[in-house]
Amino acid sequence: MPTICREAAVNIGLRSNAFEMSAIARQNRGPIRMQMPDAGDEKGRELNEQTLSMRLERVAAHVPAGARLADIGSDHGYLPVALVRRGAIEMAVAGEVAMTPYRAAERTVSENDLQSRISVRLADGLAAIEAGDRITAISLCGMGGETIRNILDAGKARLNGEQRLILQPNGGEQPLRLWLMNNGYQMRCEELLRENRFDYEIIVAEFAGTVSYTPQELYFGPLLLQARSAAFLAKWQRRLGHKQRTLNSLRLASRPVPEDKVQDLAQQVRWITEMLA
Repeated sequence: MPTICREAAVNIGLRSNAFEMSAIARQNRGPIRMQMPDAGDEKGRELNEQTLSMRLERVAAHVPAGARLADIGSDHGYLPVALVRRGAIEMAVAGEVAMTPYRAAERTVSENDLQSRISVRLADGLAAIEAGDRITAISLCGMGGETIRNILDAGKARLNGEQRLILQPNGGEQPLRLWLMNNGYQMRCEELLRENRFDYEIIVAEFAGTVSYTPQELYFGPLLLQARSAAFLAKWQRRLGHKQRTLNSLRLASRPVPEDKVQDLAQQVRWITEMLA
């Protein structure tokens, strides 16, 4: 799995393509609640706070040693509990907006006797973070990129410019990268991995002030685009076939389709084709 980390340095009008996003709609929703991370991995292992999925292990690898972590949308709380158990971080806040995963995280923390190190809070997004927490890293994993963007935007008052953002969107990476750029965050690392037949990207960003990326860099990921790993190329070869079929279906549709949507998808097909050439 490729991990690309470097200091990378267009303000464009960007919209999400509903037709393109429909192809990953189940993927966006599934890992949030339906594809529970403790259900088991491709090798049949039971996943819990002791055995994380490959996806969460790679997220964990980007959390700085000794961090004070806020894991937003923590679900069962496996990530913060695993990191505290390993002695990798100082403390954590596990934030959840829904009661069922909130209770699940409470159980995980209690079963590991970590109540003094991990605070489980029922809160909407970054509202789980309190000033006294002195958070140095924030993770948001397993939800759509637009959802992560909205959480960050709604909670901007709790971002002090010193926290590392470790983001693992299930699709919707483009609008998330646009928000990061427009709010002065530079992509420090990007990672692509494939697990359970899904492609996942991990974006690590830190505040830098003013940053600029081209439309193609926002679409593909600036560091992933530069590295052009085998996994990256394979992902976009798969995605190209899907988008071409979708575009052909739109052009043959019996009902009129908004031309801007057709042109947006056609542009994506051109970008991918040119990148793979």
